Amino acid sequence: MLPAPAVAFAVSHSGRVEPLSRISRGQRSSAPRTLPAAAGAAQLSGSWCARTSELCVGMAVGVALMAGQKMRRRAGRRGALAVSRCAVAEATAVSTDQKEEESERPVFPFSAIVGQEEMKLSLILNVIDPKIGGVMIMGDRGTGKTTTIRALVDLLPELRCVADDAYNSSPEEVEVMSDDVRQRIEKNEEVPIVLKKVPMVDLPLGATEDRVCGTIDIEKALTQGKKAFEPGLLAKANRGILYVDEVNLLDDHLVDVLLDSAAGGWNTVEREGISVRHPAKFILVGSGNPEEGELRPQLLDRFGMHALIRTERDPELRVQIVESCQKFGDDPSAFRGEFVAPNKELADQILSAKALLKDSTTPEDLKRKISEVCSELNVDGLRGDIVTNRAARAYAAFDGRTAVTEDDVKAVISLCLRHRLRKDVLDTMDEGDKVIKVFNSVFGE
Repeated sequence: MLPAPAVAFAVSHSGRVEPLSRISRGQRSSAPRTLPAAAGAAQLSGSWCARTSELCVGMAVGVALMAGQKMRRRAGRRGALAVSRCAVAEATAVSTDQKEEESERPVFPFSAIVGQEEMKLSLILNVIDPKIGGVMIMGDRGTGKTTTIRALVDLLPELRCVADDAYNSSPEEVEVMSDDVRQRIEKNEEVPIVLKKVPMVDLPLGATEDRVCGTIDIEKALTQGKKAFEPGLLAKANRGILYVDEVNLLDDHLVDVLLDSAAGGWNTVEREGISVRHPAKFILVGSGNPEEGELRPQLLDRFGMHALIRTERDPELRVQIVESCQKFGDDPSAFRGEFVAPNKELADQILSAKALLKDSTTPEDLKRKISEVCSELNVDGLRGDIVTNRAARAYAAFDGRTAVTEDDVKAVISLCLRHRLRKDVLDTMDEGDKVIKVFNSVFGE
């Protein structure tokens, strides 16, 4: 290996150490100092390190400035997000206030509804005994189905509920009490109690299964990083009425979910690592127009009662209905005032029937004849037998009696069995008339 050539270094007028060959004679100092190669290289290295450190400091300052700009931009975005959240919160508050105002709008009195006796009787019996299993109301459009259901909710007394509970839990009844409230009561903790109106939840046709059953709370998951459950419509309907208009157009799997919850009284949700079980005991009321399609027989059989309503053909009743609607539209408060006493009387009768229900009994011979009617009609399963017995007991309690009679069975058996018969396209006889015909033959009337 050849030795490295020796390089002489000198100091220029500017004080920099540079190779002697790069410095002109005029730029050299009057007493030029020629440094050895090693010393000159060391001084040049020190100068380069100083420049490098200055460059690093400059880069660090630049990085800090850029970071500050990013933080300011993020702060700006956070501020905008906070403003948008505030706007959303205000909009939500306004929407909630609007909903409360809508819920406080006057409702047509239940006792002022003309006709539709099957529908009214079915709803009242389900309020007396919710274990009947709900009502399926089929009939022509514009016959007052939704009006009647809202009027029934307005008729019922307020419920005692735990104040800070999302499921309308009862402070006394374990069947309609959430697990959290039950544990608090077992620990002898004091729970605040408020009075609430009987909840009525409208299920829209476009509702998803997550909206119905409940799902993970996305807001808490994003803001707090916690898994939390957001209750669905089934939770809101606990101890109330869940109304599905045009139920024959709803997806079958959603109808199945509703019927399972209504029958069992509890809803279990498994979503994204969350397992929640909460009470969902409600009266399921479905309505629809037969012209738009029928429910599958398997789903139709799950409804306890089936009310078939038709448009009134009597001109006198039609005129009476029109006049009532006009009076209510012109002055709702005055019209409702005319029916305060009848509504109060009917509400007291329902409450008395609920208290009397546990003492109502059905004689053995009537139970046997009910099962015989179901057998003669080729009713599949035993739901028809069970529901008819329950409805007859509720009807007797509503009439102020504890013993069920043949008249009680006759009043409800058509509502309990007509939708459980097998369809025959060649038979033009109404299903309700078939049930009454078989009932008369079995009971000897």
